[in-house]
Amino acid sequence: MPQVPPRAALAAAALIVMLVFAPAALATDYSETALNVVPSGQYGAVPAPPNADEQAKLYDSLTPLFDAVTPADLTRSFKSERFGITPGEGPGAAQPVPQRPGVTLTRDRFNVPHIVGKTRDDVTWAMGYVLHQDRGLLLAQGRYPGRLAAIEAPNLNAFSLVTQLKAYVPTPQVDRQIERDQLRALRTAGSDGKALLHDVDVFLEGINARLKEEGSSQPAYRRADIFGFNALVGQIFGQGGGGEAPRAEFRSDLRRRLGSKRGDEVFDDLSENADADHPATLTNAFRHGQVPRGAGRGNATIDAGSLRTSEPTTGTLSTVNRQSQAAQPPHTSNFLTLTADRSTNGHPLFVAGPQIGYFYPGLTLEADIRGPGFQARGVYSPANAGTILIGRGEDFAWSLTSASSDLIDTYAEELCGGSTRKYRYRGRCLSMKRTNAGEIKGAGQVRFDSTVHGPVTGYARSNGKRVALSRKRSTYGQDILFELPFRDATIGRITGTKSFADSFARNPFTFNVAYADDRDIAMFSAGKLPLRDRRVDPRGVTKGDGRYEWKGFLAKSRHPQQVNSPRGTLTNWNNAPAPGWGATDNQYAYGSAHRVTLLEAGLAKRRKHDLASVTGAMNAAATQDLRSTALTSTLRKLLGDATPPSPRAKQMLDLLEAWRASGSSRLDRDVDGRMDAGAGPAIWDELYPRLREAVLRPRLGGAYDDFVELTGAQNSPASGFTGGAINHVDKALRQITGTRFRDPFESGFCGGRVTACRRAVYAALESTGRALERAQGTPDAAKWTADATKERIGFAPGVLPTTIRYTNRPSGIQQVISFSGHRPTRR
Repeated sequence: MPQVPPRAALAAAALIVMLVFAPAALATDYSETALNVVPSGQYGAVPAPPNADEQAKLYDSLTPLFDAVTPADLTRSFKSERFGITPGEGPGAAQPVPQRPGVTLTRDRFNVPHIVGKTRDDVTWAMGYVLHQDRGLLLAQGRYPGRLAAIEAPNLNAFSLVTQLKAYVPTPQVDRQIERDQLRALRTAGSDGKALLHDVDVFLEGINARLKEEGSSQPAYRRADIFGFNALVGQIFGQGGGGEAPRAEFRSDLRRRLGSKRGDEVFDDLSENADADHPATLTNAFRHGQVPRGAGRGNATIDAGSLRTSEPTTGTLSTVNRQSQAAQPPHTSNFLTLTADRSTNGHPLFVAGPQIGYFYPGLTLEADIRGPGFQARGVYSPANAGTILIGRGEDFAWSLTSASSDLIDTYAEELCGGSTRKYRYRGRCLSMKRTNAGEIKGAGQVRFDSTVHGPVTGYARSNGKRVALSRKRSTYGQDILFELPFRDATIGRITGTKSFADSFARNPFTFNVAYADDRDIAMFSAGKLPLRDRRVDPRGVTKGDGRYEWKGFLAKSRHPQQVNSPRGTLTNWNNAPAPGWGATDNQYAYGSAHRVTLLEAGLAKRRKHDLASVTGAMNAAATQDLRSTALTSTLRKLLGDATPPSPRAKQMLDLLEAWRASGSSRLDRDVDGRMDAGAGPAIWDELYPRLREAVLRPRLGGAYDDFVELTGAQNSPASGFTGGAINHVDKALRQITGTRFRDPFESGFCGGRVTACRRAVYAALESTGRALERAQGTPDAAKWTADATKERIGFAPGVLPTTIRYTNRPSGIQQVISFSGHRPTRR
């Protein structure tokens, strides 16, 4: 074998060292435009530093522009999302990280960290380090409540413990159970699961390095903390279903009041299980979650008035709060994606982000990360071990909306053995398992029972016989698998629409995921969705005796998914993902009127768009009032040329029409504390509850109040203009005035006739006028105003004193991006 000259050997060794340890080169940035804004900002210190609200001010500056957004406005109201530090955000301040020599950390003018790692582990470690530096308070407050989400503690909202600053102390039993379950799930993911667990451990090393550096007395962070944070994300944003018991009780009430046939007819109308008149995102149909023909044998009735919930900190039963028990899904997030042929630049357009509320410190934080062979930028959270949750890679971007598809069922357990803690399953009388989960300070010990299906949430009577109610979640013990697709996106494994769908098909939580690159847009609706026995109506409670168990899970090919669209758009604002998709048992908003139509109307104004006009469509919808856009014209058609009961009733209707014609915005552009629209918003705020009652109570009678509890009291800014039965009001009024629907109501709402409906609606208008006269001190409707100050948005829990104008738009991050090139690989 020939000898290598010593000098050559040294040179070769030096080259190897340079290749292994040299900083990762800046990746090619294929974006033509890449912008974002994170209104909560990057800072997390208490008290808040003087510039902590800098991004909040950027965010607020877009709101008064309505739909008149120009390209120049984009750079004034957003910051760069390109890789590296741009000239307007630099040169940046280097932050020494002596504990990790392979890490370079530089902060730009917005305090966003730009992380360069010599290895993948360096990047992951640094993201943990930065997380504790910028979100230490969130970490400390959220690490333990997340465990309650992981173990599915019944009737407890883990996130509310975080926001209310309540302390929870888990038992060792809880930590052992969580780690056992989540490690088992990771093993099922093979080599990717092993790699993800490695990331979790390295991420924890970074968190704990910063914890030690700060001299904190907190115990070191553990795997159970990260597992719990993933469960917390799932509980807040990534689950659907679980509202079968209150819905079944409502059905029994309708039957009792109206008779079985008429009661079921009204129940079916109000369910709108797979309403063909609902504006779905995709054009391709996907059928799942519909009520099978003849289903019901596998369901247990819940007697009206019998439902009681278990209080896990007291061990007592209480009368159910139907809206809470129905577990209304969080109505969060939107995306507007346009195909290349709808774009002025010949490439797809992407305007998207999650709506997760407004907090300081924020629930998300931003990072620009670069390692060997990959670069990504966007936001992450305590759940994301070295991964970007929502953001962009070299040549693609992605975002999420909550899909709320049905992955939770309620079971009625037949009691046996003369005990409320024993139940019958497959012919055997079994004892429930007791969990001692620890203590919520100031509230008490958390204890609950579980059956083979899951935690016991309460008790009820079924045909006069007492039953226990348990809750089964398909994703239980698998929360950590939520991170798998984001790991793929972060390290560049996603190279096109196929790899995008393959990756996000592994996400167990129920999300709609939007995608765009330089050529295509796409959506995939994810979630581990059960296949139910065909004898079970998915809207109701399943008999828990073992005869009606799940039959597997929905295959990837049957999930709603589409690449591009004949319409040229894929738009979602928590509406149904696809035609034919069944609404879950706690979903009452998949009807004819939905806020996504506000976005679609903005996009329909022109054939070709640029990023500014798409942002304008989003921004206009963010301050529009759905009641005004959806219902005003129908009121005019209903009332027609009928003689109003008073001049003021006519005046009020004219004012509503004028507001509708001017855009239906709740803006306060001059910040004088009053909405610019004058009387219109004030009238609709007062009128809507009366109108809904006029339309629905005549048919529902005494069951009306229960339905209001299930659907929410209002359709208003407080609800994000979702819920409140606006879809039922819309269809009922349009149907009675002659609109022919593909899925018409069988029941006669609003009195069943135009004349009766007119009288009821005019009575609602008159009542509204009297109420506003008393409240505003004048009978002249033209002088009524709406208070904009009370709708201004603050940042919970109040550490940041800044407030911003009301807007209904993404808050965790909002991306505005388009790509003009791509890596050589596309799959």
